[in-house]
Amino acid sequence: MENLHPRCAGLDVHKKMVMACVRVCAQGKVREEVRSFSTTTRSLLELSDWLAESSCTIVAMEATGAYWKPVWHVLEGQFELVLANAAHIRNVPGRKSDVNDATWIAQLLAHGLIRSSFVPPGPIQELRDLTRTRRQLVREMVQHKQRVQRVLEDCNIKLDSVISDILGVSGRAILDAIVAGESDPQQLAALGNDRLKCSREALEEALLGRATRHHRFLLAQHLRMIDNLQSTVQQFEAQIEATLQPFRDALNLLVTIPGISTTAAQVILAEIGTDMTRFPSAGHLLSWAGLCPGMHESAGKHHSTRLRKGAPWLKPVLVQCAWAAARSKETYLQAQFLRVKSRRGPKKAAVAVAASILTAAYYMLRDAVAYQDLGPEHFVKRDRARMAQKLTRRLRELGYDVEIRKAA
Repeated sequence: MENLHPRCAGLDVHKKMVMACVRVCAQGKVREEVRSFSTTTRSLLELSDWLAESSCTIVAMEATGAYWKPVWHVLEGQFELVLANAAHIRNVPGRKSDVNDATWIAQLLAHGLIRSSFVPPGPIQELRDLTRTRRQLVREMVQHKQRVQRVLEDCNIKLDSVISDILGVSGRAILDAIVAGESDPQQLAALGNDRLKCSREALEEALLGRATRHHRFLLAQHLRMIDNLQSTVQQFEAQIEATLQPFRDALNLLVTIPGISTTAAQVILAEIGTDMTRFPSAGHLLSWAGLCPGMHESAGKHHSTRLRKGAPWLKPVLVQCAWAAARSKETYLQAQFLRVKSRRGPKKAAVAVAASILTAAYYMLRDAVAYQDLGPEHFVKRDRARMAQKLTRRLRELGYDVEIRKAA
C-alpha cells in the first residue's frame, strides 16, 4: 500500500498520558519509535519538540472526550493535525494496548486511511462553547420549572391548568405570594393579570389547595435557582454578542432565512463556522450534520434509510427552524413542507426543510449573498405538467370527466 505520508505520527490520548508513535518510511524501510508523555503543558511541549526533531509533517489523534483539546492547542500551527473519529479507526480485536493503538493510528495515517473530523478555528470554538453552555443552562431552567409544577401538583394547586406560563408575570406573582405564606384563593387570584384568558372564578378554583411549609420551602428554592440561571443566561448572551462581532455580517445574512431567529443563527455559526471551504460541497455539510438519508444495502437490497447520527447540537435547532419556516406564509420553504408532508408525513417534511435551510446557509456563507426566496409557486412552475396530471387524476377520482386543453 502506498505511503502518502513518509513522516507522520499517531497519538493515543488519555487523561493523564499520551502515547506517541513516530513512523518514518525511508528507502523502502519503515522505522517506528514509541514514547510516552504526560498531559501537563511542559510534557506536551516536549512532545512537540520531539515530533519536530523527527521531522514529522502530519499528526493524527483520536477524538476522546475533551482530552484531545489541550494536545491540539499545543501542536496547532506547527504540524498538520488530523482528528479521527474513534469509531472509524478501531484496531483488530484482541490486540488492545496503548502502544498498539498509537502504532495503528500512525499506520492508518501514513496510508491516508483516516478521515479528518471538522475542527473549527479558535474564535468559532469559543463561540461554540458559549452557545452550548447557554443551551444547557436553559435546559436546567426548564427542569426547575417542571419541578415547580410537580410541587404545585403535590399540594393540589392547578395553576398550570389555567395559565400557560406559570413563570410569566401573573404566574410568578402568584408563586411569590404562595411562598410568602398567602393561602387565600381570592387574594392569590387578584394577583392575576386582566389579560389572562381564564376567568377569575376558574383561577380561584385552581388556586384552592393545601400548600404546607414544606411545599413553600421547595418552591422558594426552585424559584431562586431559576432566577440565578436567568441571570447567568443573560451574562452568556452578552458574551456571545461580544464574541460574534467579527461575524456580524454572516449573522445578518442567516437571519434573512425564514424560520431562523437570531439565537438559531448564533448556533449555526458556532457549529459550522464561516469558512465553507472545510466542506467540499453542500452535500458534505448535510452529511456531517446528519440531515441526509443513511445507506444500508446488502445482497442488492436497500434496507433502512433512517437519518444518520451527527451534529447533535445543530440538527435539533435546524429542525426547530424548519417547523417555524413551515408557518411562514407565501415562502418556498412552506411550499416544500406542504409538498413533502402530503407524501411522507410532517416529520420527514420538517427534516427536508431543515436540509434546505442548511443548504441555503452553506451557499450564503460561501458566496456572501443574501437569501433569495424562490416563492411558493416554484414547484408548480418547475413541473406544471405533473401538477396538471395530479389535479386531473384527483378530479376523476371524485367522479368528474375532465378534458385538458392548453390555453391559448
